[in-house]
Amino acid sequence: MNNVTNEFNDKYIPYKALLIYNCERENDSNINTDEANSVYVESYDIGLLGNPINAHPLSLKESIALAELLQSGADMQNGYLKPKGVLPNNLLYLKSDSSGYAVWYTPPQQRNLFFVGSLGIPCGKAYVPAMVWKATRDGLSVFAVKGKSKPTAKTALHYAPYFNIYSDGRVCMGDVNISIDRGTYLENFMMQWEAYFFGSYFSHTISGGSRINGNIVQLWQQQVSTGNRFNELLLVKNGLTLNQLIR
Repeated sequence: MNNVTNEFNDKYIPYKALLIYNCERENDSNINTDEANSVYVESYDIGLLGNPINAHPLSLKESIALAELLQSGADMQNGYLKPKGVLPNNLLYLKSDSSGYAVWYTPPQQRNLFFVGSLGIPCGKAYVPAMVWKATRDGLSVFAVKGKSKPTAKTALHYAPYFNIYSDGRVCMGDVNISIDRGTYLENFMMQWEAYFFGSYFSHTISGGSRINGNIVQLWQQQVSTGNRFNELLLVKNGLTLNQLIR
């Protein structure tokens, strides 16, 4: 058994205490609520015996130090959609608040695809078209685009040629366990959603959402069995541009 004694040797010693006073003027009904309630913060140093001493109004220097401490703690808990370094090259748009979302692009590529047995499509590798992804913490929408270049604001979007997709691009994730928390950084956020999408089983079409020029079952039977590049002539425009999706 490992000796973990040293892990308990750190000591946390109190050195500062704050006392917050709230002033309420109950008798003056004409005063605005925000004006009627004021807060006064008193700061105490902690003496050698652990008792509060040297009471004084919280200074500007102490306020700045406290704000930096609180911000540091918040950053540790909330890395949601924050990049670890330079923004990924395939990122198209980012709204990085607590309810934010990311929009990114993936080029034509070969992916492992999974299909339920009732579709009669073998699971395996197949080429997929270039895609635009838009995701929040709990929802994903996907679209297809033509070509290999990074999309611009005027790039036309097409229906994603997959199963499990609504006509507006939203993906039905079924019973996939989505686990994206407030600490998920941007790069991990994008990778997780791609893994969720391609790692789940395609099973059904939804209200005409999976629109292509042809039969979608035959399309993926051929893609898996032949290994051909994806034929972009099969894609159908959905009437949106990238700029409209972002805004």
